[in-house]
Amino acid sequence: MNRKPALAIVLLALAALYAIWFGRGGQWPAVAVFAAPPLLLAVAGWFGWRNAAFWAGVLALLWFSHGVMVAWTRPPERSCALLEIVLAIVVVAVANHAGLRARFGNRNKEESP
Repeated sequence: MNRKPALAIVLLALAALYAIWFGRGGQWPAVAVFAAPPLLLAVAGWFGWRNAAFWAGVLALLWFSHGVMVAWTRPPERSCALLEIVLAIVVVAVANHAGLRARFGNRNKEESP
């Protein structure tokens, strides 16, 4: 799968998770703070901003940390937090897939005679 649509889909899923998670409690400032960055990065990446994958990977570290903290301290919100953790890991994997493939992809071809 191409990185651009995959990253956009995962970021949109993360933004939707935040909108549902915080929106059902009426925490609209939290929806804006949490859902806006992945939504904007999905749009920016889709339209060709070259740094979108980098910034998505950087912010995914914060999203992962937030998910761990919430899963550990707030049992009623654990399912949303665990989904946040999974989506953050997928963002990191998709954002770095091209670089990892470029670095390690041709390893077997170089070693064979």
